Amino acid sequence: MTKIAYVSYHIQEIYTSTTEDEELTLLNFLLDKGLSIERVIWNDPLVDWGKYNLALLKSPWDYTEHLADFQQWLNQLESLGIQLLNPIDKVRWNMDKHYLQEIADAGLPVIRSLFLEKGSHLELEPLLDSFNVAKLIIKPCVSAGARDTYVLTVANFTEHQQQINQLLKENAFIVQPFMEEIFEGEWSFLFFNGKFSHCLLKVPKDGEFRVQHYYGGSVNTPDTAAKHILEAQAYVTQFAEGCLYARVDGLIVNGALNLMELELIEPYLFLNTNPDSLENYYQALLAHLKEFSNPNN
Repeated sequence: MTKIAYVSYHIQEIYTSTTEDEELTLLNFLLDKGLSIERVIWNDPLVDWGKYNLALLKSPWDYTEHLADFQQWLNQLESLGIQLLNPIDKVRWNMDKHYLQEIADAGLPVIRSLFLEKGSHLELEPLLDSFNVAKLIIKPCVSAGARDTYVLTVANFTEHQQQINQLLKENAFIVQPFMEEIFEGEWSFLFFNGKFSHCLLKVPKDGEFRVQHYYGGSVNTPDTAAKHILEAQAYVTQFAEGCLYARVDGLIVNGALNLMELELIEPYLFLNTNPDSLENYYQALLAHLKEFSNPNN
């Protein structure tokens, strides 16, 4: 039987996505299905990775704080011949938000973006002129949970300039126009093994733009037009091939889905929002396990 490492992290409250313990719920569901699977912490030095055939990425939510260690861990899995879900090459690609440019270059709708590379200096006016807007959002190219994310305007630029320039000494940043559509909510479309499972709408609280629950955001499950599911599918089909799971996050702009993030590493899957989601995940995993057991098929 394939022995599976269920990859998690040293629990910290700042990374808790909702009040629902999705990690434990999914693990117990998979154990009840008879899988040989156990929770392990990705950067625990006591883990014997060699005893696992497959590693399933669930919630290594702190990897952005330990990026070099995470990259070394990926290299270790690769050297041991341990299959990772999602695949290692997709994880490496998805770690840095520069990937959004590749998706945009492929012609798929992406929120407009510019990149400030490590060591550069932030100047507001040229960026406002480039986007022809009065408000920007800026965040690290490697980050999670809205960490080090700023909304910039002429009025508050001086307040944030020094801090952002300090961060730019160590990290590249992505700059985007502030999208007023965020107040209507950010859509998340969940796909398992390339097949649509469920979707939801994350809405910020009044006066806030961040949709995470620890900033007061709420999760809703309204009906959505089938065309938006098809639009989300296009990102998965082209850029998440071979992935057990993918979460497409985006805004509806002028009636069409525009990508904010394609989450392939450690997305919260909102499994509690749909009665079929756990089974959908399991069936997708079974397909990968079958392929893993019969690599020449």
